[in-house]
Amino acid sequence: MFWLKLISKFIKILRAGESPSAIAGGITIGFLIGLTPFWSLQNVLLLILAILTTVNLASVFFSLFLFSFTAYLFDPWFHDLGYFILVKVDFLQTLWTTLYNMPLAPFTRFYNTVVMGSTLSALVLAPIIYLLSLKGVIIYRNKWADRIQNHKIIKYLKSTTIVQWYIKLRDLRW
Repeated sequence: MFWLKLISKFIKILRAGESPSAIAGGITIGFLIGLTPFWSLQNVLLLILAILTTVNLASVFFSLFLFSFTAYLFDPWFHDLGYFILVKVDFLQTLWTTLYNMPLAPFTRFYNTVVMGSTLSALVLAPIIYLLSLKGVIIYRNKWADRIQNHKIIKYLKSTTIVQWYIKLRDLRW
């Protein structure tokens, strides 16, 4: 039920409410966290950033969930990219050694090939994700929201007993 609630909140957010930039920012932060292995210092800092700023938290968790599953498909590529950056690029060796000997830098797990490859990929793709999600929210609100809401399949689904049951259950106060 948690994921249904999260998806329903995300759809409500897309329709109205928060600014498109807050939603796009949440999607981008969720993308950054979801694409990289979770338990690292940079992900904790990104979660704190998401809580302290005006980004939409439902969009953060929705995109984190979505991109966490897709990240596993790209792990071999992330490993290859991270291996190349950590091992094959010779002029960066002193940087990695210096970072490893610093007090907090090892908590980022930058020395792991998958973490390095996924972090580098996420940082390169983050501006693109932000712009695409910003444009997507604007297009959805201007062109698609009313069409989807009035589509006969959506009207039929809303009239089914299971959806009616879910709406009643969702609105109950425990």
